Parts: sequence; C-alpha cells; structure tokens
Amino acid sequence: MSGRGPVRRPPAAQLVCPGCDATAVADARFCPECGLPLVYGEAGVSAADYEPASESHRRARLIKPQLAEGRLTKVAWANNQPEGEFIQSLLLEEGVPSLLRRTAGFDVPDMLAAGPRDVMVPASGVDVARETLLAAAVIDTRPGARPVVSPLRLLAGLLAALAVGVAVLTIVYLLAR
Repeated sequence: MSGRGPVRRPPAAQLVCPGCDATAVADARFCPECGLPLVYGEAGVSAADYEPASESHRRARLIKPQLAEGRLTKVAWANNQPEGEFIQSLLLEEGVPSLLRRTAGFDVPDMLAAGPRDVMVPASGVDVARETLLAAAVIDTRPGARPVVSPLRLLAGLLAALAVGVAVLTIVYLLAR
C-alpha cells in the first residue's frame, strides 16, 4: 500500500456529462446517455458553464470511445498537411479519432507542410470514417476510379527531372574544366 487513503471528493460535487448535462452515479466513468467521459461538477452548475482546459482537451471530448479501438487503418490520402487536417476535422465532427502520417516514399522534411499524407483511423472507426468522407466527396470508391496522379504523368515528371539533373551536371562539368 502507498499509505494514501481513498480519494475524497467534496460533498457538493456530482458527476455530470460535458456533452448532454446528464448526471450519473459516483462510480460511473462514462455517460450512460452519450458515452462521453464524466467530469465532477457542482450542484446547480451546468456543463455548459465549464470551458475546456485547452483546444486539445476540447478535441478529445469529441471522440467517441467506441470508435477509438483497434489497429490504425488508412482511409484517405491528402495532398498536403492542411488538406489532411481538414479531413481530420471532418472525421472529428463524427467522433472518429484520426492521425496524419507522411506517405511512405516521399522525402519531404517533417517540418514542411508539403508532401502527401495518409489519414489513419482506428479499425473500429473505419466504416464511419469512410461514410463521412464519401458524404463529403473526399474519397471515391467507384470500381474504375483513377488515382490522383496517373502513372504515365508520374513517369513523365521523373524523366523530366532526370533530364534537368543531367543538364545541370553537364554544365557544372564543362565549367569546372
């Protein structure tokens, strides 16, 4: 034993839901109505009177616990960091937590907002995330849907970059003579 006694709460405090203002018994952890984590509140004070400690605290309150379980799964692809954050905000409005990860194979420093990002969600939130993104027309699941960048266009870009690189090296070589 650590020598500490049971945690005592003030007698005026009761558990309230910050989302729906429902009250709960003292040993409950989540709201029986909406599933949000409960907080201690004073009698006669509504949850609307409390402000979250920070923006991250407010965002965490929006997450539905049942959609936050399982391995991370890719549900969308964003062209850059701001676009990925927009997709994250769409998902958060539905209670789905998400994570942005730099797409593999793109060598862009993490400090830059450039470069493609994968939007990852827990396995339990994949269906809700896909429905949300389909409704917002962010993703396309038609059988013949083409990728954002066609393979031929990507090959042409790579060959053009290679040609420019060779031209620069040739000029440097000739000037160094």
